[in-house]
Amino acid sequence: MDISASVERAVGAGELRPGQLLPPMRELAERLGVNPNTVAAAYRMLRERGVIETAGRRGSRVRPAPATTGRDHIRVDVPEGVRDVASGNPDRALLPPLAAAFAAAAATGDQAPVLYGDDPLEPELARLARAGLDADGVPDGPLAVVSGALDGVERVLVAHLKPGDTVGVEDPGWGSALDLVPALGLRTVPVGLDDEGPRPDDVRRALRAGARALIVTGRAQNPTGAAVSATRARALRAVLREHPETLLIEDDHGHGIVDVPLHPLAGATRNWAFVRSVAKAYGPDLRLALLTGDDVTVDRVRGRQRLGPGWVSRLTQRALVRLWADGAVDTRAVAAAYGRRRDALIGGLDRRGVAAHGRSGMNVWVPVPDETGAVARLLHAGWAVAPGARFRMSSPPGVRVTVSTLAEEETEALADAIASALGPAPVRSYV
Repeated sequence: MDISASVERAVGAGELRPGQLLPPMRELAERLGVNPNTVAAAYRMLRERGVIETAGRRGSRVRPAPATTGRDHIRVDVPEGVRDVASGNPDRALLPPLAAAFAAAAATGDQAPVLYGDDPLEPELARLARAGLDADGVPDGPLAVVSGALDGVERVLVAHLKPGDTVGVEDPGWGSALDLVPALGLRTVPVGLDDEGPRPDDVRRALRAGARALIVTGRAQNPTGAAVSATRARALRAVLREHPETLLIEDDHGHGIVDVPLHPLAGATRNWAFVRSVAKAYGPDLRLALLTGDDVTVDRVRGRQRLGPGWVSRLTQRALVRLWADGAVDTRAVAAAYGRRRDALIGGLDRRGVAAHGRSGMNVWVPVPDETGAVARLLHAGWAVAPGARFRMSSPPGVRVTVSTLAEEETEALADAIASALGPAPVRSYV
Protein backbone atom coordinates (compact mmCIF):
# COMPACT_ATOMS: atom_id res chain seq x y z
CA MET A 1 0.00 0.00 0.00
CA ASP A 2 1.27 3.49 -0.85
CA ILE A 3 0.51 5.16 2.46
CA SER A 4 1.46 8.69 1.42
CA ALA A 5 -0.64 8.55 -1.76
CA SER A 6 -3.60 7.18 0.19
CA VAL A 7 -3.43 10.00 2.74
CA GLU A 8 -3.03 12.63 0.03
CA ARG A 9 -6.06 11.29 -1.85
CA ALA A 10 -8.10 11.39 1.36
CA VAL A 11 -7.09 15.01 1.95
CA GLY A 12 -7.94 15.98 -1.61
CA ALA A 13 -11.34 14.26 -1.35
CA GLY A 14 -12.13 15.98 1.95
CA GLU A 15 -12.14 12.71 3.91
CA LEU A 16 -9.29 14.09 6.03
CA ARG A 17 -9.95 17.69 7.04
CA PRO A 18 -7.41 20.48 7.71
CA GLY A 19 -6.17 20.17 11.28
CA GLN A 20 -7.27 16.54 11.64
CA LEU A 21 -4.90 14.41 13.72
CA LEU A 22 -3.32 11.38 12.01
CA PRO A 23 -2.70 8.10 13.85
CA PRO A 24 0.67 7.72 15.60
CA MET A 25 3.20 6.00 13.36
CA ARG A 26 3.49 2.82 15.44
CA GLU A 27 -0.28 2.50 15.75
CA LEU A 28 -0.76 2.89 11.98
CA ALA A 29 2.05 0.41 11.30
CA GLU A 30 0.37 -2.21 13.48
CA ARG A 31 -3.01 -1.55 11.87
CA LEU A 32 -1.58 -1.96 8.35
CA GLY A 33 0.81 -4.75 9.23
CA VAL A 34 3.90 -2.91 7.99
CA ASN A 35 7.24 -1.89 9.45
CA PRO A 36 7.10 1.40 11.46
CA ASN A 37 9.93 2.69 9.25
CA THR A 38 7.59 2.41 6.27
CA VAL A 39 5.03 4.66 7.97
CA ALA A 40 7.77 7.07 9.10
CA ALA A 41 8.99 7.38 5.49
CA ALA A 42 5.41 8.03 4.29
CA TYR A 43 4.84 10.73 6.91
CA ARG A 44 8.17 12.32 6.00
CA MET A 45 7.13 12.45 2.32
CA LEU A 46 3.78 13.99 3.25
CA ARG A 47 5.56 16.66 5.29
CA GLU A 48 7.90 17.44 2.40
CA ARG A 49 4.92 17.74 0.05
CA GLY A 50 3.22 20.17 2.42
CA VAL A 51 0.25 17.90 3.15
CA ILE A 52 0.83 17.39 6.88
CA GLU A 53 2.79 18.98 9.69
CA THR A 54 4.35 17.35 12.75
CA ALA A 55 4.65 18.94 16.19
CA GLY A 56 6.70 16.49 18.25
CA ARG A 57 4.67 14.57 20.82
CA ARG A 58 1.51 16.35 19.74
CA GLY A 59 1.56 14.22 16.62
CA SER A 60 1.00 14.80 12.93
CA ARG A 61 -1.94 16.73 11.52
CA VAL A 62 -3.26 17.70 8.11
CA ARG A 63 -2.00 21.20 7.39
CA PRO A 64 -4.51 24.07 7.80
CA ALA A 65 -4.08 24.78 4.07
CA PRO A 66 -2.63 21.57 2.59
CA ALA A 67 -1.04 21.74 -0.83
CA THR A 68 -3.55 19.28 -2.27
CA THR A 69 -6.53 21.49 -1.47
CA GLY A 70 -5.16 25.02 -1.67
CA ARG A 71 -6.95 28.29 -1.10
CA ASP A 72 -8.65 28.55 -4.48
CA HIS A 73 -11.53 26.51 -3.08
CA ILE A 74 -12.17 29.33 -0.59
CA ARG A 75 -14.07 31.52 -3.00
CA VAL A 76 -17.51 32.76 -3.86
CA ASP A 77 -19.29 31.42 -6.92
CA VAL A 78 -20.76 34.47 -8.63
CA PRO A 79 -24.40 33.91 -9.62
CA GLU A 80 -25.88 35.60 -12.65
CA GLY A 81 -26.82 39.19 -11.89
CA VAL A 82 -24.30 39.58 -9.04
CA ARG A 83 -21.50 42.13 -9.48
CA ASP A 84 -18.09 40.47 -9.25
CA VAL A 85 -15.58 42.53 -7.23
CA ALA A 86 -13.69 39.46 -6.00
CA SER A 87 -11.54 38.31 -8.92
CA GLY A 88 -8.33 40.29 -8.41
CA ASN A 89 -8.03 40.82 -12.16
CA PRO A 90 -6.98 44.04 -13.90
CA ASP A 91 -9.44 46.07 -15.94
CA ARG A 92 -9.50 44.65 -19.47
CA ALA A 93 -10.10 48.18 -20.79
CA LEU A 94 -6.71 49.26 -19.41
CA LEU A 95 -4.73 46.38 -20.96
CA PRO A 96 -3.00 47.03 -24.29
CA PRO A 97 -3.85 45.27 -27.57
CA LEU A 98 -1.24 42.58 -28.24
CA ALA A 99 -1.72 41.65 -31.91
CA ALA A 100 0.66 44.19 -33.44
CA ALA A 101 3.40 43.54 -30.88
CA PHE A 102 3.29 39.78 -31.40
CA ALA A 103 3.13 40.18 -35.16
CA ALA A 104 6.28 42.30 -35.10
CA ALA A 105 7.98 39.80 -32.78
CA ALA A 106 6.99 36.91 -35.02
CA ALA A 107 8.34 38.70 -38.09
CA THR A 108 11.70 39.08 -36.36
CA GLY A 109 11.59 35.42 -35.39
CA ASP A 110 10.88 34.38 -38.96
CA GLN A 111 14.09 36.09 -40.06
CA ALA A 112 16.21 34.64 -37.24
CA PRO A 113 14.48 31.77 -35.40
CA VAL A 114 15.54 31.16 -31.80
CA LEU A 115 17.09 27.68 -31.51
CA TYR A 116 18.30 25.42 -28.72
CA GLY A 117 21.41 26.83 -27.12
CA ASP A 118 20.63 30.44 -27.99
CA ASP A 119 20.68 33.12 -25.32
CA PRO A 120 17.49 32.74 -23.22
CA LEU A 121 17.32 36.50 -22.63
CA GLU A 122 16.33 39.01 -25.31
CA PRO A 123 19.13 41.62 -25.26
CA GLU A 124 16.87 44.64 -25.68
CA LEU A 125 14.55 43.38 -22.95
CA ALA A 126 17.56 43.06 -20.64
CA ARG A 127 18.67 46.60 -21.43
CA LEU A 128 15.26 48.16 -20.86
CA ALA A 129 14.58 46.09 -17.75
CA ARG A 130 17.92 47.00 -16.21
CA ALA A 131 17.31 50.69 -16.87
CA GLY A 132 13.96 50.48 -15.08
CA LEU A 133 15.43 48.61 -12.12
CA ASP A 134 18.28 51.13 -11.86
CA ALA A 135 15.77 53.99 -11.82
CA ASP A 136 13.95 52.33 -8.91
CA GLY A 137 17.10 51.78 -6.88
CA VAL A 138 17.26 47.99 -7.26
CA PRO A 139 20.92 46.90 -6.92
CA ASP A 140 22.78 45.72 -9.99
CA GLY A 141 22.68 41.99 -10.62
CA PRO A 142 22.26 39.42 -13.38
CA LEU A 143 18.85 39.03 -15.01
CA ALA A 144 16.60 36.08 -15.76
CA VAL A 145 13.11 35.84 -17.25
CA VAL A 146 10.57 33.60 -15.50
CA SER A 147 6.95 32.65 -16.10
CA GLY A 148 5.32 35.12 -13.75
CA ALA A 149 5.93 36.31 -10.20
CA LEU A 150 4.95 33.07 -8.48
CA ASP A 151 7.24 31.05 -10.75
CA GLY A 152 10.10 33.34 -9.79
CA VAL A 153 9.34 33.06 -6.07
CA GLU A 154 9.19 29.27 -6.31
CA ARG A 155 12.47 28.99 -8.20
CA VAL A 156 14.30 31.17 -5.70
CA LEU A 157 12.94 29.25 -2.70
CA VAL A 158 13.91 25.92 -4.24
CA ALA A 159 17.36 27.27 -5.13
CA HIS A 160 18.24 27.90 -1.49
CA LEU A 161 15.96 26.05 0.93
CA LYS A 162 15.32 22.44 1.87
CA PRO A 163 12.10 20.82 3.13
CA GLY A 164 11.42 21.77 6.72
CA ASP A 165 12.95 25.24 6.47
CA THR A 166 10.79 28.17 7.58
CA VAL A 167 9.72 31.15 5.46
CA GLY A 168 8.36 34.44 6.79
CA VAL A 169 5.23 35.42 4.84
CA GLU A 170 2.97 38.46 5.05
CA ASP A 171 -0.27 37.96 6.95
CA PRO A 172 -2.69 38.86 5.41
CA GLY A 173 -0.88 37.89 2.22
CA TRP A 174 -1.11 36.52 -1.30
CA GLY A 175 -3.06 33.26 -1.13
CA SER A 176 -1.01 31.55 -3.84
CA ALA A 177 2.22 32.26 -1.97
CA LEU A 178 0.67 31.00 1.27
CA ASP A 179 -0.11 27.74 -0.54
CA LEU A 180 3.18 27.53 -2.42
CA VAL A 181 5.41 27.53 0.65
CA PRO A 182 3.92 24.40 2.27
CA ALA A 183 3.60 22.75 -1.15
CA LEU A 184 7.40 22.91 -1.33
CA GLY A 185 7.67 21.19 2.05
CA LEU A 186 8.55 24.46 3.79
CA ARG A 187 7.02 25.91 6.92
CA THR A 188 5.35 29.32 7.12
CA VAL A 189 5.59 31.85 9.91
CA PRO A 190 3.21 34.84 9.70
CA VAL A 191 4.58 38.38 9.58
CA GLY A 192 2.07 41.09 10.43
CA LEU A 193 1.86 44.29 8.41
CA ASP A 194 0.21 47.67 8.29
CA ASP A 195 -0.27 50.19 5.48
CA GLU A 196 3.51 50.77 5.29
CA GLY A 197 4.41 47.11 4.86
CA PRO A 198 5.71 44.35 7.15
CA ARG A 199 6.18 45.42 10.75
CA PRO A 200 9.87 45.39 11.73
CA ASP A 201 9.23 43.76 15.11
CA ASP A 202 7.32 40.94 13.43
CA VAL A 203 10.11 40.43 10.92
CA ARG A 204 12.71 40.39 13.70
CA ARG A 205 10.63 37.89 15.68
CA ALA A 206 10.29 35.58 12.66
CA LEU A 207 14.00 35.70 11.85
CA ARG A 208 15.03 35.15 15.47
CA ALA A 209 12.68 32.15 15.55
CA GLY A 210 14.66 30.59 12.70
CA ALA A 211 13.00 31.75 9.46
CA ARG A 212 15.56 31.29 6.69
CA ALA A 213 13.70 33.34 4.10
CA LEU A 214 11.36 36.34 3.94
CA ILE A 215 8.93 37.26 1.16
CA VAL A 216 7.99 40.95 0.96
CA THR A 217 5.62 42.75 -1.41
CA GLY A 218 7.01 46.25 -1.96
CA ARG A 219 3.73 47.80 -3.13
CA ALA A 220 0.22 46.85 -4.22
CA GLN A 221 0.33 44.16 -1.52
CA ASN A 222 -2.36 41.57 -2.01
CA PRO A 223 -4.87 41.82 -0.36
CA THR A 224 -4.28 44.98 1.72
CA GLY A 225 -2.72 47.39 -0.79
CA ALA A 226 0.15 48.09 1.62
CA ALA A 227 3.27 49.75 0.22
CA VAL A 228 6.67 49.85 1.90
CA SER A 229 7.44 53.47 2.77
CA ALA A 230 10.92 55.01 2.84
CA THR A 231 10.90 55.05 6.64
CA ARG A 232 9.72 51.45 6.87
CA ALA A 233 12.31 50.35 4.30
CA ARG A 234 15.11 51.79 6.44
CA ALA A 235 13.79 49.99 9.50
CA LEU A 236 13.41 46.69 7.65
CA ARG A 237 16.88 46.92 6.15
CA ALA A 238 18.29 47.43 9.65
CA VAL A 239 16.53 44.27 10.85
CA LEU A 240 17.72 42.29 7.83
CA ARG A 241 21.31 43.39 8.35
CA GLU A 242 21.10 41.69 11.76
CA HIS A 243 20.39 38.45 9.87
CA PRO A 244 22.61 38.59 6.75
CA GLU A 245 22.05 34.90 5.91
CA THR A 246 18.31 35.48 5.31
CA LEU A 247 17.07 34.79 1.79
CA LEU A 248 15.13 37.93 0.84
CA ILE A 249 12.54 37.77 -1.96
CA GLU A 250 10.78 40.94 -3.09
CA ASP A 251 7.66 40.74 -5.23
CA ASP A 252 6.96 43.78 -7.42
CA HIS A 253 3.88 42.41 -9.19
CA GLY A 254 2.30 45.86 -9.04
CA HIS A 255 4.85 47.46 -11.36
CA GLY A 256 3.07 49.61 -13.94
CA ILE A 257 -0.19 50.01 -12.01
CA VAL A 258 0.98 51.76 -8.84
CA ASP A 259 1.03 55.43 -7.88
CA VAL A 260 3.62 55.15 -5.08
CA PRO A 261 7.42 54.91 -5.41
CA LEU A 262 9.36 51.70 -4.81
CA HIS A 263 11.64 51.45 -1.77
CA PRO A 264 13.54 48.19 -2.31
CA LEU A 265 15.18 46.17 0.44
CA ALA A 266 17.43 44.24 -1.95
CA GLY A 267 21.05 44.06 -0.93
CA ALA A 268 20.40 44.10 2.82
CA THR A 269 21.26 40.37 2.93
CA ARG A 270 23.77 38.17 1.15
CA ASN A 271 21.20 36.28 -0.94
CA TRP A 272 18.32 38.20 -2.44
CA ALA A 273 15.96 38.20 -5.40
CA PHE A 274 13.69 40.86 -6.86
CA VAL A 275 10.83 39.73 -9.13
CA ARG A 276 9.02 42.23 -11.38
CA SER A 277 5.92 40.94 -13.15
CA VAL A 278 4.26 42.55 -16.17
CA ALA A 279 0.95 40.73 -15.69
CA LYS A 280 -1.13 43.47 -14.08
CA ALA A 281 -0.17 46.19 -16.57
CA TYR A 282 0.23 44.24 -19.83
CA GLY A 283 -1.88 41.12 -19.35
CA PRO A 284 -1.78 37.99 -17.16
CA ASP A 285 -1.53 35.71 -20.20
CA LEU A 286 1.92 37.03 -21.06
CA ARG A 287 3.21 34.85 -18.18
CA LEU A 288 6.39 36.86 -17.88
CA ALA A 289 8.36 38.39 -15.03
CA LEU A 290 11.88 39.70 -14.71
CA LEU A 291 14.09 38.39 -11.95
CA THR A 292 17.32 39.85 -10.65
CA GLY A 293 19.35 39.07 -7.57
CA ASP A 294 22.78 38.16 -6.30
CA ASP A 295 25.03 36.13 -8.60
CA VAL A 296 24.56 32.82 -6.78
CA THR A 297 20.78 33.04 -6.65
CA VAL A 298 20.26 33.98 -10.30
CA ASP A 299 22.79 31.40 -11.47
CA ARG A 300 20.92 28.66 -9.60
CA VAL A 301 17.58 29.81 -11.00
CA ARG A 302 18.95 29.83 -14.55
CA GLY A 303 20.56 26.43 -14.14
CA ARG A 304 17.39 24.77 -12.88
CA GLN A 305 15.33 26.54 -15.53
CA ARG A 306 17.58 25.07 -18.25
CA LEU A 307 16.72 21.58 -16.98
CA GLY A 308 12.99 22.27 -17.12
CA PRO A 309 11.27 24.61 -19.58
CA GLY A 310 14.63 25.87 -20.84
CA TRP A 311 13.60 29.47 -21.26
CA VAL A 312 10.61 31.79 -21.49
CA SER A 313 9.66 32.31 -25.13
CA ARG A 314 11.84 34.90 -26.85
CA LEU A 315 8.79 35.64 -28.99
CA THR A 316 6.95 36.83 -25.88
CA GLN A 317 10.02 38.72 -24.70
CA ARG A 318 10.26 40.54 -28.05
CA ALA A 319 6.54 41.35 -27.95
CA LEU A 320 7.01 42.95 -24.55
CA VAL A 321 9.93 45.00 -25.86
CA ARG A 322 7.67 46.23 -28.65
CA LEU A 323 4.92 47.13 -26.16
CA TRP A 324 7.43 49.09 -24.08
CA ALA A 325 8.94 50.81 -27.11
CA ASP A 326 5.52 51.81 -28.45
CA GLY A 327 4.36 53.12 -25.08
CA ALA A 328 1.38 50.76 -25.33
CA VAL A 329 0.50 51.38 -21.68
CA ASP A 330 0.41 54.82 -20.09
CA THR A 331 1.41 53.50 -16.68
CA ARG A 332 0.78 56.81 -14.94
CA ALA A 333 -2.75 56.96 -16.31
CA VAL A 334 -3.41 53.34 -15.34
CA ALA A 335 -2.10 53.90 -11.81
CA ALA A 336 -4.19 57.06 -11.51
CA ALA A 337 -7.33 55.21 -12.66
CA TYR A 338 -6.89 52.47 -10.07
CA GLY A 339 -6.01 55.06 -7.46
CA ARG A 340 -9.21 57.03 -8.07
CA ARG A 341 -11.35 53.89 -7.79
CA ARG A 342 -9.54 52.79 -4.64
CA ASP A 343 -9.76 56.19 -2.96
CA ALA A 344 -13.41 56.60 -3.90
CA LEU A 345 -14.41 53.35 -2.18
CA ILE A 346 -12.21 53.96 0.88
CA GLY A 347 -13.64 57.47 1.18
CA GLY A 348 -17.20 56.21 0.83
CA LEU A 349 -16.62 53.62 3.53
CA ASP A 350 -14.99 56.17 5.81
CA ARG A 351 -18.05 58.41 5.56
CA ARG A 352 -20.07 55.44 6.77
CA GLY A 353 -17.73 54.77 9.69
CA VAL A 354 -16.07 51.74 8.10
CA ALA A 355 -12.27 51.41 8.14
CA ALA A 356 -10.64 50.09 4.97
CA HIS A 357 -7.10 49.76 3.63
CA GLY A 358 -5.71 50.26 0.13
CA ARG A 359 -2.62 52.42 -0.17
CA SER A 360 -1.74 51.12 -3.64
CA GLY A 361 -2.82 48.67 -6.32
CA MET A 362 -6.28 47.50 -7.28
CA ASN A 363 -7.62 45.96 -4.06
CA VAL A 364 -9.22 47.28 -0.87
CA TRP A 365 -9.11 45.28 2.36
CA VAL A 366 -12.06 45.71 4.72
CA PRO A 367 -11.80 44.27 8.26
CA VAL A 368 -15.03 42.56 9.32
CA PRO A 369 -16.22 41.04 12.60
CA ASP A 370 -17.86 38.05 10.90
CA GLU A 371 -16.27 37.11 7.59
CA THR A 372 -18.72 34.38 6.55
CA GLY A 373 -21.71 36.50 7.43
CA ALA A 374 -20.36 39.58 5.64
CA VAL A 375 -19.64 37.64 2.45
CA ALA A 376 -23.10 36.06 2.50
CA ARG A 377 -24.92 39.35 3.17
CA LEU A 378 -23.00 41.11 0.41
CA LEU A 379 -23.78 38.30 -2.01
CA HIS A 380 -27.46 38.64 -1.14
CA ALA A 381 -27.16 42.39 -1.78
CA GLY A 382 -25.71 41.71 -5.24
CA TRP A 383 -21.96 41.98 -4.60
CA ALA A 384 -19.41 39.14 -4.66
CA VAL A 385 -16.29 39.91 -2.60
CA ALA A 386 -13.33 37.65 -1.85
CA PRO A 387 -13.38 35.95 1.57
CA GLY A 388 -10.42 36.99 3.68
CA ALA A 389 -9.74 33.35 4.60
CA ARG A 390 -8.03 33.01 1.22
CA PHE A 391 -5.36 35.44 2.39
CA ARG A 392 -5.03 34.93 6.15
CA MET A 393 -3.09 32.76 8.57
CA SER A 394 -3.55 34.21 12.05
CA SER A 395 -4.63 37.79 11.26
CA PRO A 396 -8.23 38.93 11.97
CA PRO A 397 -11.02 38.39 9.43
CA GLY A 398 -11.68 40.65 6.49
CA VAL A 399 -12.87 40.75 2.89
CA ARG A 400 -11.01 41.83 -0.23
CA VAL A 401 -12.71 44.08 -2.77
CA THR A 402 -11.16 44.41 -6.24
CA VAL A 403 -11.85 47.93 -7.48
CA SER A 404 -10.19 47.58 -10.89
CA THR A 405 -13.49 47.73 -12.81
CA LEU A 406 -15.55 49.64 -10.26
CA ALA A 407 -17.45 52.45 -11.99
CA GLU A 408 -17.87 55.81 -10.29
CA GLU A 409 -21.65 55.41 -10.12
CA GLU A 410 -21.28 52.02 -8.37
CA THR A 411 -19.07 53.19 -5.53
CA GLU A 412 -21.72 54.62 -3.20
CA ALA A 413 -23.97 51.59 -3.63
CA LEU A 414 -21.10 49.23 -2.79
CA ALA A 415 -20.09 51.31 0.22
CA ASP A 416 -23.70 51.21 1.44
CA ALA A 417 -23.82 47.44 1.00
CA ILE A 418 -20.56 46.88 2.89
CA ALA A 419 -21.59 49.14 5.76
CA SER A 420 -24.92 47.35 5.99
CA ALA A 421 -23.24 43.93 5.89
CA LEU A 422 -20.95 44.84 8.78
CA GLY A 423 -23.75 45.93 11.09
CA PRO A 424 -23.59 48.73 13.66
CA ALA A 425 -20.06 48.16 15.01
CA PRO A 426 -17.47 47.71 12.24
CA VAL A 427 -13.89 46.74 13.06
CA ARG A 428 -11.40 49.59 12.80
CA SER A 429 -8.13 47.79 12.00
CA TYR A 430 -6.82 44.68 10.25
CA VAL A 431 -3.80 44.24 12.53
